[in-house]
Amino acid sequence: MTTRLAKSNYQAIATPESAWRKRKDAWEHLGYVLSEISSTPVDDAGRRENEQEAGRLLGLLSSIEPYWANPGLEFFNHVAALMSDGHYEDAMRLVYQANQTFRTQTQYFDAEGHDNAAPESAEHGTANGASRQDSARAVPQVEILLVDNGPAEEIERFTEEILEQRQRTDPFHYNFVVVPSVEDALAAIVINPSIQSVVLSARYSLESSRRLSSTLQNFIAGRMNGYFTSRRQIQGLLDLEQILEKLRPELPVYLIAGVALESIAHEITGRFRRIFSRNDRMDLHLSILAEITDRYDTPFFAALQKYAKRPGGVFHALPISRAASVKNSPWARDLVDFYGKNLLLAETSATSGGLDSLLDPQSSIKKAHELAARAFQSHRTYFVTNGTSTANKIVHQSILAPGDIVLVDRNCHKSHHYSLVLAGANVSYLEAYPLNEHSMYGAVPLEEIKGRLLQLRREGLLHKVKMLTLTNCTFDGIIYDPRRVMEECLAIKPDLVFLWDEAWFAFAGFHPIYRQRTGMTAAARMEKRMETDEYRERYAAQAAALPEPGTSSDPSNDELWLRTRLIPDPETVRLRVYSTQSTHKTLTSLRQGSMIHIYDQDFAARNLNTFREAYMTYTSTSPNYQILASLDIGRRQAELEGYALVQRQVDLAQSIARAVSRNKLLNKYFRILNTADLIPEEYRATRTANPVRDGLAVWDESWQQDELVVDPSRLTLDISRTGVDGDTFKHTYLMDGHSIQVNKTSRSSVLLMTNIGTTRSAAAHLIEVLVKIAESLERQSRIDGRVLAMGTVEGPGKIPLPDFSSFAPEFDGGGGSGNMRAAYYLTYKDPATEFLSSAQIKERIGAGQRVVSAVFVTPYPPGFPVLVPGQVVTMDIMRYMDVLDTREIHGYHPDLGYQVFTNRALREFAEDS
Repeated sequence: MTTRLAKSNYQAIATPESAWRKRKDAWEHLGYVLSEISSTPVDDAGRRENEQEAGRLLGLLSSIEPYWANPGLEFFNHVAALMSDGHYEDAMRLVYQANQTFRTQTQYFDAEGHDNAAPESAEHGTANGASRQDSARAVPQVEILLVDNGPAEEIERFTEEILEQRQRTDPFHYNFVVVPSVEDALAAIVINPSIQSVVLSARYSLESSRRLSSTLQNFIAGRMNGYFTSRRQIQGLLDLEQILEKLRPELPVYLIAGVALESIAHEITGRFRRIFSRNDRMDLHLSILAEITDRYDTPFFAALQKYAKRPGGVFHALPISRAASVKNSPWARDLVDFYGKNLLLAETSATSGGLDSLLDPQSSIKKAHELAARAFQSHRTYFVTNGTSTANKIVHQSILAPGDIVLVDRNCHKSHHYSLVLAGANVSYLEAYPLNEHSMYGAVPLEEIKGRLLQLRREGLLHKVKMLTLTNCTFDGIIYDPRRVMEECLAIKPDLVFLWDEAWFAFAGFHPIYRQRTGMTAAARMEKRMETDEYRERYAAQAAALPEPGTSSDPSNDELWLRTRLIPDPETVRLRVYSTQSTHKTLTSLRQGSMIHIYDQDFAARNLNTFREAYMTYTSTSPNYQILASLDIGRRQAELEGYALVQRQVDLAQSIARAVSRNKLLNKYFRILNTADLIPEEYRATRTANPVRDGLAVWDESWQQDELVVDPSRLTLDISRTGVDGDTFKHTYLMDGHSIQVNKTSRSSVLLMTNIGTTRSAAAHLIEVLVKIAESLERQSRIDGRVLAMGTVEGPGKIPLPDFSSFAPEFDGGGGSGNMRAAYYLTYKDPATEFLSSAQIKERIGAGQRVVSAVFVTPYPPGFPVLVPGQVVTMDIMRYMDVLDTREIHGYHPDLGYQVFTNRALREFAEDS
């Protein structure tokens, strides 16, 4: 049965970022309230309060449930009718059964028992979604959005006839969410992550008859702006398809058209997954199943499962294959007991029989790569089984040659610094803005990047510049606008190659707001945009207005280039964009599972062979098949439920932030840093301190306009008022005291990272632990008579974070760049270096002598090199290092000091050069 949307006098629709939680809580709380009503006398005062609460919950659900098929509006109406008639116990039983839907994140269908999708009458007494535990064979159940404003009886008949095509052997089952308008369709797409396909009909209205929340209404209005200006229905359908593609590109959109399909085919070619007439019910059903099955397909994982089940003998390397070396061993048997047989049955070196070769994929791995490329919107995707550190090395070595200049954020991961040594490129370091109060760096301002490119152009070195490497997002969650960065840089250097290190950002491609800030999506949208007449006209106007580039003798014209919002010449620009992602960090994958995504218009012509050689250089000939299989699974999960998981992740992070700010005791000792704390005003056009808190529309506007934004799923906990430094707080209070694991700290903060696996109970446990810590600090402060105030933590927060000084002249690569490779390998000559203590270095600097670092010196935190090979050591750097009391500093030897070049080695190197 299909129930149409009706005008509601209840609450406005909940905001998308919390709809899933409010809906689940409302159904569960309604069950509890109904049980209380059923067990109390009619004249009981408490009963009347519970009846009022039940009415409030019904109002909330009435605004949300029309956008879900399970349990759905008809089921909700039945519960409401029972309550209206005073049959609270019957309503309670139905609600309890409905709550089975929420046992798992994915809804399931009982393939062996009954279709629990939609109770056709009260006698059924069932709600949607049997759990795995309750079913002999449970298969996933998804929801299909149908946009149709025709007669209710006709729509009901249409959907029932399609649903009749379902069979128990189908790999999935589905039900329809029916909405009549464009606004309702967009609300459903944003609110309901269970929707996996969209079917459009030519019968639709624009506005919803329901009362939407202001934040949702504003978001929808923003997305509809500029569309639906034509009165032609077919153009409206094309507009809706384009909006849906930007919001949820993973969802196929089908069109139900009239009988004269051929008359409009030329207008809609390539825009819809397929076009049907209303009589093509079987074809529509099969298309829905086929498309979801295609996303569900995991070719390599399936091949590995099949291999593990086959009998056979192993006359090859790898004794542990098929558990041969351990299953009968009294000394190694516990490995089988702990990990299980399947893991070892799947251990193999075989590349045939469907398993394929990672170094030369031709079958299952090749197909898995292609599916991942589709999911992440890239031209090509490659799996990496030894982490993003290796992925970065592969990309750098495939593009850079000795002598090329590469612009790099100094605050990037150490793998970039080491890979640039190996590639032999000259490194021009870019400075991120410092957050001295919090002992951390932000991101590199666009003005800094453009300024460096313009400087190199003035000095006649722009032809040497090959690549720009930036971290998106940073460890602390600061995110660039890749489209703007690439557009403005390409306007200066049309063939510049970009590497976006998205190690912590793999999940972003599966959320409507996050997605626009990924390298791959930005590249795809740039390419499409530059093909339009409107863009070409804008570029022509800009080209006419901009003066000739500045010169070394007269750089004044470059100031206008620096201040202008540049766009590149569509005739000369080449989009060459690479992203490296640690799938294992933010999506589902075993440790070290990573991907390289490529959107390179010149890949086949200019980089295919060198990329293959670089890939061969760093990739093991014996890759871990379990990691490859988990990458295949991770891609499948991201396509089918990534949106739901990411939205839940953001909501949980924000619930933690709200709990910290609203609890008086927590607020006394802790504070979650917001956008205003982490990003200066000059990089924020919208000026909002917390875009997510201010609503979906504000969040969307901020991420479309601001130069830099903050990932709302990451929480930087300011602990400066505790009197405890970050490293101590992490180990003593969180990990040792309460088994709470965190990754990064600064002197005065701890980074709390949520992910797609974070649960509500985990979030609640964290808050509980913070309360216990605050209570302990409160007791201790009374005992010690201390008065804690902001800034009580001493240390590097009191000393400005040091900028990159410069490369020594011996290693100068031109334009402020340096040849780190030469400095790195100079240390191999004995005795080219010596060890000096901090006091000795400061004494030499004070005497006017030059001290040059021979190695990378990387303290954790902040986790990036403070000194690199060939860099001049300054007094500011030494003051910073002196007050740094972290447990781990790579490149520094407490007993020996700092490794620096001898004056003789530098002199001889200069003479040889």
